[in-house]
Amino acid sequence: MRRSNEARSGAMRAALMAAGREIFVSAGFAAATTPAIVAAAGVTRGALYHHFTDKTALFEAVIRAEAGAVAAAIDAATVAPADPLEALRTGGRAFLQAMKAPGRARLLLVEGPAVLGPAAMAAIDAATGAATLRAGLAEAMAQGLLRPLPPDATAQVLSAGYDRAALAIAGGADVDAWVTVMDALLEGLATRR
Repeated sequence: MRRSNEARSGAMRAALMAAGREIFVSAGFAAATTPAIVAAAGVTRGALYHHFTDKTALFEAVIRAEAGAVAAAIDAATVAPADPLEALRTGGRAFLQAMKAPGRARLLLVEGPAVLGPAAMAAIDAATGAATLRAGLAEAMAQGLLRPLPPDATAQVLSAGYDRAALAIAGGADVDAWVTVMDALLEGLATRR
């Protein structure tokens, strides 16, 4: 019986997150209503408040899940890279590919910072992909593949570029053009061998 209740609870939480995601993407956080979310999920308002304290808590759970999915895609793509510089290129491409999921760029790069604030989004990013990017840069620098620059600042600049690319791609821009530019930025940081 306990397992059945846990399974039902997990399924209800997943339904709420899926409905919330859909509505946050289509309407935006401000226009999303809890009655619309529970109707789309096929549950009661009481069920929503059993799992999430409010609409913002549901939104944060959706954002964390989206950021986790992006990080998982990057991790999967960079399991066995030839070298740290290739891992950075591969990871960047995996990021852009993962961000092509419908609505993901809007959620993570527009709605998330507006609703949760930059500090909360930075903390979510730090728990998912930012540390991986910084570590990859530090390793490439340690191996002499990239110029020795401050890893934190370099990671933030590259991350901003990838975010801008993701927004452009979500708006219909040519993926290959943005990949070419981001690869060129990495190459510009490379040491001349």
